[in-house]
Amino acid sequence: MPDLPSVHTDTWRHNHLGHWLRLALERFDARVLELMARHPGVPLGLSNLAERGQVGAAHIHITRHLAVEGARLTDLAQRAGMTKQAMGTLVSQCEAWGMVTREDDPADARARRVQFTATGLAWLGAYQEAVAQAEDELRHAISPEVATVVALGLEAYSA
Repeated sequence: MPDLPSVHTDTWRHNHLGHWLRLALERFDARVLELMARHPGVPLGLSNLAERGQVGAAHIHITRHLAVEGARLTDLAQRAGMTKQAMGTLVSQCEAWGMVTREDDPADARARRVQFTATGLAWLGAYQEAVAQAEDELRHAISPEVATVVALGLEAYSA
């Protein structure tokens, strides 16, 4: 077993993989949102919200996890690792912004499905391009070889 640092020092709290992963994700998401704010395919209202920091990493959960064909709120929350109530709040905000709607579920009259609107699909397309650009920037910053190793390692670890 490796020697562990004393719990009485703070250095170990800020010098471990989880800490670096969190910082990297924050930086990556911030860059994606910055690119989204300036993307010509993002509707002006959403662009302004992103520019002012009103659209945050939490709203990206909908972008990452909502299937193009839509999903029930409970399924969307589960995919994002959130409570149904927290996801409901995000969906309500995105609905007010015109990104999504709640439609009757044709398979179950008691249920509703969250669907992207045309505005939401434009946002999703811009998100895809922003993620690709942020990934390219990351590869340039740390080298394509290191980025490939990191990606493979994270994929294996999260599987």
